[in-house]
Amino acid sequence: RYKDATKTAFKSSTRLECMMQDYPKTLPPLARVGFTVTDPWLAYAPVKNNPEDAVKVPKGNPYHSATSGEMAIYRSNSMILRKAGVKIDDPVLEVFNGQEVEVWPRVVWKPKWAVTFADVKSKVSGNNFVSQKSTLVIKGSNVTIHDLSLDGALVINSVDDVEVKVGGSVQNNGWAIESIDKDNTALPEEVRIRGFKINKMEQLEKSYSERSKYTLNP
Repeated sequence: RYKDATKTAFKSSTRLECMMQDYPKTLPPLARVGFTVTDPWLAYAPVKNNPEDAVKVPKGNPYHSATSGEMAIYRSNSMILRKAGVKIDDPVLEVFNGQEVEVWPRVVWKPKWAVTFADVKSKVSGNNFVSQKSTLVIKGSNVTIHDLSLDGALVINSVDDVEVKVGGSVQNNGWAIESIDKDNTALPEEVRIRGFKINKMEQLEKSYSERSKYTLNP
């Protein structure tokens, strides 16, 4: 990747890297060194390949694209809820920008709702279910989920001083994922590199801004 034999300039811009095993060499002799091993789905989903390069990746290998990266977030959050006791439908396989990916329920939450698994576990109880087509968006720190059955889209907005208990049955047309043509220049670039767009057909959205305790049980 050097421009010439002098090795003083790169052919193109690049990122500087170092190997993790080199880091301990910078520490003093008495330093305690360790590492943590996790499953890749929990925290490893690079987004570095454009759609053209991603589609060339041999089948079975990770695409490391905007498409796979976003789907990895949904998978990770869905798996975390599963481990917390929520019944989550299995994903379906779909193809976007020529990449076959698992499409899990679209589950996202603000970091203030949960950062660790213990945070999630403390805010989920009872018998909960989320279907594969569903979207769950949590934007509030004191939102708890108890006996919720979700088949559609549910968005919860709350300020920090508000307590919201979410349960009951929520069913609507939800938000659909629709494939798009990445070569359609009429679409924004951030949509084209994903290979799909979100069609927000129907949702239940609740916002809580007055300090109090609320229960959502449709």
